[in-house]
Amino acid sequence: MTVFVLDILLLIILLILGLPIVFCFSGALLFFALFFKLHFVSLLLWGFSKITNPVLLCIPLFILAGGIMSKSGISDALLDFVNLFIGRIKGGLGLVAIITCGIIGAISGSSATGVSAIGPILMPRMVKEGYSRGYSTALVTCSSVLGLLIPPSILMIIYGWTTGTSILACFLATIGPGLLIILFFSITNLISVRKMPLILQQQSPLGFKENMKKKLNTTYIAIPALLMPVIILGGIYGGVFTPGEAAGVAAVISIPIGFLIYRGLKIKTFLEIVKESGTITGSIMIQIFMALILSQVFVMFRIPQELINFIYNITSNKLLILFIINIFLFLQGCVMDDCTSMILSSALMFPMIKELGINPIHFAAILGTNLAMGNLTPPFAPLLYLGMRVCKVEFIEIFKPTLVFIIFGYLPVVIITTYWPALSLFLPRLLGYTF
Repeated sequence: MTVFVLDILLLIILLILGLPIVFCFSGALLFFALFFKLHFVSLLLWGFSKITNPVLLCIPLFILAGGIMSKSGISDALLDFVNLFIGRIKGGLGLVAIITCGIIGAISGSSATGVSAIGPILMPRMVKEGYSRGYSTALVTCSSVLGLLIPPSILMIIYGWTTGTSILACFLATIGPGLLIILFFSITNLISVRKMPLILQQQSPLGFKENMKKKLNTTYIAIPALLMPVIILGGIYGGVFTPGEAAGVAAVISIPIGFLIYRGLKIKTFLEIVKESGTITGSIMIQIFMALILSQVFVMFRIPQELINFIYNITSNKLLILFIINIFLFLQGCVMDDCTSMILSSALMFPMIKELGINPIHFAAILGTNLAMGNLTPPFAPLLYLGMRVCKVEFIEIFKPTLVFIIFGYLPVVIITTYWPALSLFLPRLLGYTF
């Protein structure tokens, strides 16, 4: 345990120093090798056999689909459609951002897509209506976390793959927390904008027939974009295709929609998206590979069992243990990206939650909500920094409103998800999953 604690501290220090994540995990692995004999060739071969699992094909395909969405005009159609219904109330554009990010999450499985697709489009509209750039960026950035909770979710794919749990049941487990975050973010937004000098959209001077025609036209244009999550999720839960096949469907159908229907996609842009998606995928996969090997080393030396004994020496109260787990996940999210955090956390804690009698599907939701929040908590906070870069704001502008959304919109959902299992287990049980 002493070597394990020192190893984790070294990993955290390397991450805080800003070294590439692959080098951080390699350093932690080499430090462990100073004290224990490791068969690196066997570990590398084992890691390669795991990383080539067809289940992980979901990741590059969903990333490609998200990249196409962000530059093809699909996100514009979704924004216009949602804005049609709630854009004219005070704070309506904020609600548009939250709901649209939820819809985009149901297509891409990624949080970065929401920021890159919605931020550049919605930012000028929100600033024109009187929102500050910092608040607008914080709202879009925090809402983009829904991409990791509204299925299909890359995080849930990794959890199901790592622990051998049903990926479809894990998808269902985070729908409840995701919808609750949409509700809490919407309430927080409506309260936050009360004192803002917003300039609301004026009622259209067109007559009733003309207005109705315009609304029907906007809805008609949005139909292909709205059908994407219906096809993807309906196909998965209807048993038509697996999550991996769903990722392929998402990528394939987004191409003709972007090229032929919304016409925002050009050959040059498409090739850039493919190149960028390949780069992102390579980065994620090598991080997963190293995290996987390090977690396997921990399992080989019975670290999870030692961790269970250590926590039981502190308390045997299930509620307190869940609290300790949440604190650990919060701190881990501050210094590590969500994908690698998911592998380490599931490898270390899965034996513990089985020992405690916690449902693995419920634990998937606990991990998902906690690690998704890690995208917003400094010093790592990749989603926060992406939002700053996309929307061109400084950290000081975005920090306070982000903190408000985390404290009043996100933390309550983490607590509710942790201590109210029915929120995450209701839908899996409703669709026939037995535990």
